[in-house]
Amino acid sequence: MDDSPRPPSEQSPPPPPPPAQLHTGSPTDFLKGVVGKRVIVRLTSGVDYKGVLSCLDGFMNIALEQTEEHVNGVVTNKYGDAFIRGNNVLYISAAETL
Repeated sequence: MDDSPRPPSEQSPPPPPPPAQLHTGSPTDFLKGVVGKRVIVRLTSGVDYKGVLSCLDGFMNIALEQTEEHVNGVVTNKYGDAFIRGNNVLYISAAETL
């Protein structure tokens, strides 16, 4: 067998990078899975709130504990508890691996 390197056209392509996080299931399953865990809540205004998701309801009203407010990536305030009205929420992201 020839041990010489093959030309680039004959080499197999590199495997695709693994996804950052692959979540299979419904949004409801995701939300149930992140209760009690650290999350990032992005508001429609662009402000991020990072904290522990203590509860949420069907209107996406959110209660966070150990909350930090981030504006342009800079911590601007820290709150013990924060309550966010659901119509202001753009998305909820897990801050830690599920």
